[in-house]
Amino acid sequence: MKPLSLCLSLCLGLFATAAVAALKPGDVAPDFTVDAAQGGKQFKFFLAEALKKGPVVLYFYPKSFTSVCTIEAHEFAENIENFAAAGATVIGVSGDKIEVQRDFSTKECRDKFPVGADPSFSVIKAYDAAFTIPVAGAVFANRISYVISPEGTILYAYADSNAEKHIENALAVVRKWREEHKR
Repeated sequence: MKPLSLCLSLCLGLFATAAVAALKPGDVAPDFTVDAAQGGKQFKFFLAEALKKGPVVLYFYPKSFTSVCTIEAHEFAENIENFAAAGATVIGVSGDKIEVQRDFSTKECRDKFPVGADPSFSVIKAYDAAFTIPVAGAVFANRISYVISPEGTILYAYADSNAEKHIENALAVVRKWREEHKR
């Protein structure tokens, strides 16, 4: 592993543990549009459009192709049919450029769900998901997951530097929402 990659992995692991989801259930979710990719194909992801179909699981992660971010993408990919069955759309967002996300969407997301590029950190900051590594001054997204209701409010927020519970918890929330909103 290259020294910079090792330092980045260690820093992301150490500093991301302090993540706190600032938006709480009941808060209005900031609307956004991002360049996104799924299966290597680039497109615009509009939150407002996705919410017309049902809840949206919006998860932020620090950096594409890092170890925990890759594990998290694999877990979401393995569970995408479960999210779809509950009527939910999943999108991951990081500060990476769209060129990186096109590659990540194919290799690690396994063509199953979109990842958004937010190199300006506008969406990440709107959701209070940004953190800065003090020594390096580099900005990344904290590992935070939100479930957003079709009405545009936060149903659930979860922050943890480990990926494991993000998928399980978000899936439980969308399944509960689905059960409560059967038509």
